[in-house]
Amino acid sequence: MIYPLPAAMVSCGRAGEEPNILTIGWTGTVCTNPPMLYISVRPERYSYDIIRETGEFVINLTTKKLVRATDYCGVRSGREVHKFKEMKLTPVAADTVAAPLIKESPVNIECHVKSIQELGSHHMFLAEVTAVHIDDTYMDKTGKFHLNETGLMAYSHGAYVELGNVIGTFGYSVKKK
Repeated sequence: MIYPLPAAMVSCGRAGEEPNILTIGWTGTVCTNPPMLYISVRPERYSYDIIRETGEFVINLTTKKLVRATDYCGVRSGREVHKFKEMKLTPVAADTVAAPLIKESPVNIECHVKSIQELGSHHMFLAEVTAVHIDDTYMDKTGKFHLNETGLMAYSHGAYVELGNVIGTFGYSVKKK
């Protein structure tokens, strides 16, 4: 009941096979130093074995422009369709992992799996972040990243929702006037 959830596309791949994309909602940051995050995946998902065997993946943040691809990659299996091709997404070589980035995503986070926790219906891949890529379109002249201008979306109770209305900023409640 902790909603909304991120709706992220996770790319992965094995040598000699087409890369795959899996949509997940169960992901998040777990540590700053070293930078670490997790994804939780059902073992029956096609991408599960790929990630388990290769020990790597890329989290690609999603936007309003990517909502159809995000949904498609969550309801279609890579066993049956080539998701990059079907959704007209562009695989791009990563720096530290063999799994591709999704060019159309504003942020790509390369990850190496450190451990797998078999929790029940889902197994949690705890991973170290090894590289981050940011679309220059959202960088200003001072080098500040404007993530909230990308049209970020989330998933809440069966619906994709667009994020973006700022209702406060970090520390505003204690800021001196």
